[in-house]
Amino acid sequence: MSEQTTQSQRSVVVAGAGMAGVQTAVALREQGFTGTVTLIGAEPHQPYDRPPLSKAVLLGKAEGSAFDVDFESLGIDLWLGREVLGVRVADRELDTEAGPVPYDVLVLATGAEPIRLPGAEGVPGVHLLRTLDDAERLRPVLARQHDIVVVGAGWIGAEFATAAREAGCAVTVVEAADRPLAGALPAEVAAPMTAWYADSGTVLRTHTRVARVEPGAVILDDGTRVPADAVVVGIGARPATAWLAGSGIELGEHGEVVADERLHTSVPDVYAVGDCASFPSGRYGERLLVHHWDNALQGPRTVAANILGQTLAVYDPVPYFWSEQFGRFVQYAGHHAAADTMLWRGDPSGPAWSVCWLRDDRLVALLAVGRPRDLAQGRRLIESGTPMNAELMTDPARPLKAATA
Repeated sequence: MSEQTTQSQRSVVVAGAGMAGVQTAVALREQGFTGTVTLIGAEPHQPYDRPPLSKAVLLGKAEGSAFDVDFESLGIDLWLGREVLGVRVADRELDTEAGPVPYDVLVLATGAEPIRLPGAEGVPGVHLLRTLDDAERLRPVLARQHDIVVVGAGWIGAEFATAAREAGCAVTVVEAADRPLAGALPAEVAAPMTAWYADSGTVLRTHTRVARVEPGAVILDDGTRVPADAVVVGIGARPATAWLAGSGIELGEHGEVVADERLHTSVPDVYAVGDCASFPSGRYGERLLVHHWDNALQGPRTVAANILGQTLAVYDPVPYFWSEQFGRFVQYAGHHAAADTMLWRGDPSGPAWSVCWLRDDRLVALLAVGRPRDLAQGRRLIESGTPMNAELMTDPARPLKAATA
C-alpha cells in the first residue's frame, strides 16, 4: 500500500474549534494531508477569533469575529455545538455529547477556561469574558453606562476596563496583589502601568479582595461596599482539560496536557496544541505553558508536519502577545524568568518605552509600550541569539538592531 493511499484513509479528529483547532485543520490541508479531517467545537457559533471580543465586539463596532476559512472547500468536516466528554485511547474513540467519534490521530485543542470567582456563581450580573456569548451579554451593559466592578488587573481586566471607560461606564478594578499584572511582570515594570488606570478615570484598588458579591454591589474584604450593576471576573484561566481525567493522557501541575517538543502527548497518535498544552523549550531550558493567541497560531503548523511525518518538526517559539489598554499598545516577546539583567529604553512615565531582559549578553525577552519597532527587531534578535551591547541598548534613539555587540 502506498504512503498516499495510507494517508487518504487516515482520519484526524481535532477537539476544539478555537484558533489552535482551526489552524491545525487548515495546516493539515495546506501541508498536503488527504485523509479525513473533523473539527469538533463545543460552541454553536461558526469558529471565531477571540481578541476582538474585548474590543470591537464588546463595544458594538463588530457583530462577530468569525475566521475567514472556507471549511467546505478545504474538505474539513465541522461539527459544532458538540462538547467533548472523554477519550478512550485504547479504542481510539473520542466521546462527545452526540456519541463516540473514532480517530486515527487525535489533536487536543480545547484551549483554556476562565477561573470563576468563588461564591459568585449564580449571582445576577456577574460575567466572564471568554466567549462570543459572554461579549454579547456584556455589550448592553456597556451601552447602558452601568457602574462596573472588574475583579483582576491582569491583561483581560485592563482591556475590559478600557472598553468600559470608552463606553462611558464608571469602573472600579479590584486586585488582590499590590500592582497590575503581578503574575506576568516584575514590580518595577508593572509600576508605571498603575498610573494608566487613574489617567483613564478608572479606580484601581490593589491589596484588595472581594469578600462577596451581592445583587447591585461588591463587598470588599475591608467592608467597603462598591456599587456594581455588573461584575466582570478576570482572575485568570486554566487549561480546559477536566474532560481528560482518567484517559491515561499525562497532565501537568497546572492541569495542562504535557506535550513533548513535537507537541505529541504521552499517548500514541495524540497531539496537543494551544492554551491546553505545555511544551519543553530548548531556547529557555524549561517547560512553557503559554496562554496567548500567537501560540495557538504557530503550534498547529508543527502538529500538522508531525502528523504527516515527512520531517520531525520541533516546536520552540519565541512567545509573543499584545494588549491594547488605556490608549497604549503593549507588546511582549520572549520569556524573562531566567534573565540576569534588565534594561530600560525610554522614560516609563512617558507614552513610549521598552524593557529588555538579557541572559549573559543575549536578549531573551522584551516588553514594548508604544514602540512596535523595538518589538519587531527585538523578537528577531531573540530568535537569532545575537550577542548584544547592553550600554548601547539603553539609548532609546538607537535601533535595537544597531545595539549588537
